[in-house]
Amino acid sequence: MDPLDRLEATILARRGADPAGSYTASLFAKGRPKIAQKLGEEAVETVIAAMAQPDKLVSEAADLVFHLIVLLADAGLGLDDVRAELSRRDGVSGHDEKAARPAS
Repeated sequence: MDPLDRLEATILARRGADPAGSYTASLFAKGRPKIAQKLGEEAVETVIAAMAQPDKLVSEAADLVFHLIVLLADAGLGLDDVRAELSRRDGVSGHDEKAARPAS
C-alpha cells in the first residue's frame, strides 16, 4: 500500500478514537474550523520553509499533506476524490481549466 493511502487509512481509523490519546482524534473532535486553521498554519510554515529554511521543506510538506487528508476525511472526501479531480484535469491547460470554472 502506498504511504499516503496508509496515512489516510490511519487517519480514518482514528476518527472515532479517544481525543486524549490521539492528536488526529483531537483534531476531529475540535471540528472542521480547527482542522482548516491547522491546515492554513501548515501551509504558511511550508511557504516559510521553502523561502528561508529549505532543509525543513519536506518535513513541513508532510505536515501539510497530513492536515489536508484530515480535512478531506472530515468532509467525507479522500485521496481518491483528489486523484479523480487530477485525472479529470489531465491534459487540460491550467489556463483553460481555470477559465472553465464557474465565477464565484
